[in-house]
Amino acid sequence: MSALNDLPVVVIGAGPVGLAAAAHLHERGLPFTVLEAGDTPGAAVRQWGHVRVFSPWRYNIDPAARRLLDEAGWIAPDLEALPTGAELADGYLQPLAELPPLKPHLRYGARVEAISRMGLDRLRTAGRDTTPFLIRLTNGDELLARAVIDASGTWSTPNVLGASGLPARGETDVTAYLEHALPDVLGADRDRFASRHTLVVGAGHSAANTLLSLAELATDAPGTEVTWAIRTTSPARTYGGGDADALPARGALGSRLRAHVDAGRIRLLTGFSIHALTPADGRVTVVVRHTDGTEEHVGVDRIVAATGFRPDHTIAAELRLDLDPVMGATRALAPLIDPNEHSCGTVPPHGVDQLTHPEDGYYAVGMKSYGRAPTFLMATGYEQVRSVVAALAGDWDAARDVQLDLPETGVCNSNPDDSASNDNCCAPAPTAEPAGRGLATGITGGLLTAPANLVTLDTAPAGAQTGGCCAS
Repeated sequence: MSALNDLPVVVIGAGPVGLAAAAHLHERGLPFTVLEAGDTPGAAVRQWGHVRVFSPWRYNIDPAARRLLDEAGWIAPDLEALPTGAELADGYLQPLAELPPLKPHLRYGARVEAISRMGLDRLRTAGRDTTPFLIRLTNGDELLARAVIDASGTWSTPNVLGASGLPARGETDVTAYLEHALPDVLGADRDRFASRHTLVVGAGHSAANTLLSLAELATDAPGTEVTWAIRTTSPARTYGGGDADALPARGALGSRLRAHVDAGRIRLLTGFSIHALTPADGRVTVVVRHTDGTEEHVGVDRIVAATGFRPDHTIAAELRLDLDPVMGATRALAPLIDPNEHSCGTVPPHGVDQLTHPEDGYYAVGMKSYGRAPTFLMATGYEQVRSVVAALAGDWDAARDVQLDLPETGVCNSNPDDSASNDNCCAPAPTAEPAGRGLATGITGGLLTAPANLVTLDTAPAGAQTGGCCAS
């Protein structure tokens, strides 16, 4: 057992949650290696670097990471300011990754291909818990580990366009016309959208951001057309609380979107599903089926799939995972995050006990831990890794003392029933079992964002929770 414990803990992903795990591992004196598929820390965050988050800096920084940065003389940003993704990566993740306690343990361009146990496949039981993990990279390198913290996220595995959870007919034939969520419409990607007809699919805040940017582009680029398609019969959930929203930036987002739809600058299609997509003459014909059974053919130049994300567990195919068949999260966590029952503010704090699999020592954390649930908060990921690392250090009292504060912050609901669209999604959450001793302040969000030119530094009141609810 001592030989196993001498091996490092391998962290997959150098995003906010992965680097937070590294900071906690350092504080606990546990050896670790961070594997990042990209060339920089926060590689996925940088892909939506043009977008501003709703949460001020004070909620975007993991406590252990902050302690390390402060010791190195880091000059913190204005803690009430709202950073863009690029500012989050350059102003926080990059300095954190450059710190001497972390930098030697980070490997970039290291994409994980598979995880197993050395010499054991999934069928073998004897000696499994004392056998090191084997991590194989796509370049053929292999590493041994005592434990694995998988913070690889879901950014690279978006949901399909088809409404049944399957790709729409012809979806794989039109990839050249498809865009990932949050393209830089007004910046680097402008030429792909200017003077073209774009269909945005999705009802979350990622879709809202893209729609607002396209509407702005249309004022400068004649011939730019925007169509918005949602599966529900009403956009009320996307519009949010407007002036009644306790988060001014989020309320402004919904109000501006509604104004564009009402003025006809954005065409809205409701109660639809994409049945088929056919490329022809440099465009795509989208066959839409409405809930009343009728079909409509829409010709577009680009399609933005803002339909959310799903986890990819294939790298852990030889591990013994106990995944909820619906959510793709652990069975213990799934009922706590089910979007049919919960929004971001009603998800209770949780930690190692809810993240444990039959494969002892493997933990999926961060966005990946939520499977297909869209209610993840960055601060939830920070608390997850704090709890997991405490357990790996043998401090089970700290590991089970899970804490999170989700104050009431306005209108936002993930219930697909439109009649509930005015419910408050961020009511204070109950504490998960086993109970913690209290609630820590502050939460933040991954993809609940606003166009960078929408909000100013005084749009978020001091102390408000301003991010993460109902991320798309």
